Amino acid sequence: MATTEAVPAPSVRRRSLLRPLAFVGTLSVVLGLLFGVPWWSLVMAGNEWPGAVQAVGTVVFAAALVVFPVTMFLGHGRRADWAARIGDTILGAVWILFVWAIAGDLLRLGLLAGGVADPVRSRVAALFTVVVAVGLGLWGYREAMRVPRVRRVEVRLPRLGAGLDGLKIVQLTDTHYGPIDRVAWSKGVTEVVNSLDADIVTHTGDIADGTPSQRTEQAAPLADVRARMARVYVTGNHEYFGEAQGWLDHMQSLGWEPLHNRHVVVERGGDRLVVAGVDDRTAAGTGLEGHRADHDLALDGADPDLPVLLLAHQPKQIDAAVAHGIDLQLSGHTHGGQIWPFHYLVRVDQPVVQGLTRHGERTQLFTSRGTGFWGPPFRVFAPSEITLITLRAGA
Repeated sequence: MATTEAVPAPSVRRRSLLRPLAFVGTLSVVLGLLFGVPWWSLVMAGNEWPGAVQAVGTVVFAAALVVFPVTMFLGHGRRADWAARIGDTILGAVWILFVWAIAGDLLRLGLLAGGVADPVRSRVAALFTVVVAVGLGLWGYREAMRVPRVRRVEVRLPRLGAGLDGLKIVQLTDTHYGPIDRVAWSKGVTEVVNSLDADIVTHTGDIADGTPSQRTEQAAPLADVRARMARVYVTGNHEYFGEAQGWLDHMQSLGWEPLHNRHVVVERGGDRLVVAGVDDRTAAGTGLEGHRADHDLALDGADPDLPVLLLAHQPKQIDAAVAHGIDLQLSGHTHGGQIWPFHYLVRVDQPVVQGLTRHGERTQLFTSRGTGFWGPPFRVFAPSEITLITLRAGA
């Protein structure tokens, strides 16, 4: 008996063809704007630069436009660190130029209203853009590469027992050990953490871009982190771009407690606190067996009368925390926007960009700006942090 193969419906075939075309089209528009706006503002517009200057400027922007997607693909798709360093730096630099080229164009309009003619008007705007962008780029690079400052936060938990009043928690998050060798930086972070004399040290995910074998040296100083009660870790979304289970195992080998949908209980002065953790919200979509954000499993066996500190990488996971009666969730992921004004785009995806917020009657959320940085080695108006959180008991 003859068999026939199912043939996809025309509408299905059209959708499968449209998706990659839509992606390529969107990417082309974004890249065209990112590189085209500063090119036009600095090189063309009404500047009336000599032809040689316009030619050189055009070649520079065109070369960057070609090199950028290639190095990003090689760097983050094929894990070639040299390419990632180039692509990430171009991304950060062109974003800063794009933002301040727009500001320069607004200045150009103001000068036009004031009666200033070209080429003076456009040259003043171009000079403004270059000076501000270069200044912020240099400052932002220094901010990204420095050991973070300590941010001190007090959080009052009504259900916390008096014996745990003053409990000190240090939060690390988004260290993103990656293409730039930051072994010395990692050692500096550990020294600062140990100086804070914490009861609990947490790492709320995005530990690295790469596998444990690639980032062994950068992560090694985490073994020297000291805490009186516990050192605990949960996965972020970037672990699922590499080896999530490998990082859980590696952190355990460094003496940390991986909270892979589980909890531990700490006690002081006769009072106890549940410290729980869940996988990143993207874990379930990876198909990795046993990986998903499972609050029920994380709290299984915990005394419901005890206060709960939850580690969950993304602020977006707060709704599940509220539903499970969590007292305080610690998150990262947002980097505080990392390079201004990117935080406006982050806010579209996440309920919070940074800081302490309340959700529902019981649950509070603290979102760190992150200890390290992802990709572009710049931080502009979004400083990194090592967070010291002091818990206080009572209403």
